[in-house]
Amino acid sequence: MKNLFESGRADELKARVAQLGPQCQRAWGTMTPAQTMAHCSRSLEWALGERIPPRERLIVRIMGRAIKPMVFKDDKPIRRNSPTSPDLIVHDEPNLDAERARLCSLIDQFAVAGPGGCTKHPHSFFGPLKPSEWAILTYKHLDHHLRQFGV
Repeated sequence: MKNLFESGRADELKARVAQLGPQCQRAWGTMTPAQTMAHCSRSLEWALGERIPPRERLIVRIMGRAIKPMVFKDDKPIRRNSPTSPDLIVHDEPNLDAERARLCSLIDQFAVAGPGGCTKHPHSFFGPLKPSEWAILTYKHLDHHLRQFGV
């Protein structure tokens, strides 16, 4: 399965991020390109342990553990309009260029750090993840939002 630890995946994603601009129209959702980049950066900060995911309600955690095997079984993309953690929602309109640079830096940081760079904190929805699962999830999440804007 595609993941952010694979050789060349970071460069692939950064090339797509470079194409994401104000001219891009979203196919679903409500975020702008700059908000999307900030949102994706926050999720990578979760994976790196730089931002600790909040604990979700018990019912949400149970649903996440039930859905987890479906997400990690193949390369099928994350479905459109999937819910997100309030911790990852960006309400303001950040600077597009600054967010692009931040996201690309975090992509590199995650890819270079490898499995040892992944957090030990559980994901707020899926629960505990192995480094290989963090690498799959980060790739799928970034791909999901880049496809959202057709890049």
